Amino acid sequence: MRGQADHTPAAPYAPAPGAPAELLAQLRADRRAERWVPAFEREWAAALEESRRTFSLNTLYEVVHVRQARLVSAPAVDAFVVSGHDERGFVDMAELRGRRRR
Repeated sequence: MRGQADHTPAAPYAPAPGAPAELLAQLRADRRAERWVPAFEREWAAALEESRRTFSLNTLYEVVHVRQARLVSAPAVDAFVVSGHDERGFVDMAELRGRRRR
C-alpha cells in the first residue's frame, strides 16, 4: 500500500494575479458600467473582508469568476432580450447558487 493518493485533486479556479484589475477595467468600459462597477466593488470589498477572516482566497476567486462569466455572457443575454423571447418561468441563477451553498 502506498502513502500517496492515486489521483491528484483538481486545483480550484485561481485567476491570474492581475485579473481583478483587468476585470474592473473591462467593467468600466462596458455600457452597463454604472450598475456593474459599484456592484463589483461591493462584492470585492465583502470578499476581501471574508478572506481576511477565513484566510481563504476562495471567495475572492468566486467574485472574479462570476463577474468574468457575466461579462462574457452579456452579449448573448442582450441578444436574447432583443429577440423578444419570453423569459417568465426561468429560475434566477443567483438563487440557484445560494441553494447550492446551503
